[in-house]
Amino acid sequence: MEHIWAPWRMEFILAEKPGGCILCDRPKGKEDKASLILYRGERNFVMLNKYPYNPGHLMVSPYRHVPTLEDLSDEELWEHADLVRRSTRALRRAFQPAAFNIGINIGRTAGAGIGDHIHTHVVPRWEGDTNFMPVVANTRVLPEGLASTYDRLSGLI
Repeated sequence: MEHIWAPWRMEFILAEKPGGCILCDRPKGKEDKASLILYRGERNFVMLNKYPYNPGHLMVSPYRHVPTLEDLSDEELWEHADLVRRSTRALRRAFQPAAFNIGINIGRTAGAGIGDHIHTHVVPRWEGDTNFMPVVANTRVLPEGLASTYDRLSGLI
């Protein structure tokens, strides 16, 4: 039997969950690389997902803490959509994915890990990127670390 090590998952599982909102707190810091922030817009920002489904899994989020699309101003919504588009463009240049999953889970019941701060997931996909591992072993295999992914995408959005 082969073993695939994903130590960051156990770190996440066992870690004490901080209070507050990560999508509000991360942009307040000055170290974008440490915070995984790839781009800061006027009303929204783009950051890597720390626990990605695939390499290059990004999130676009408004700075303002709002739970739904209806709560965004027109300017926030327009910039948000533009950053989703710019993110897919950057991911195409850096990774050449075959497709994308782009989605918004509004509220915990819909599957949002952060249910009260709207954000859009942009997940690059490749033919065969999902194999038997998630089903049989409850394990997701990621072929690239976050630091490398950050470096590949830095400056592209």
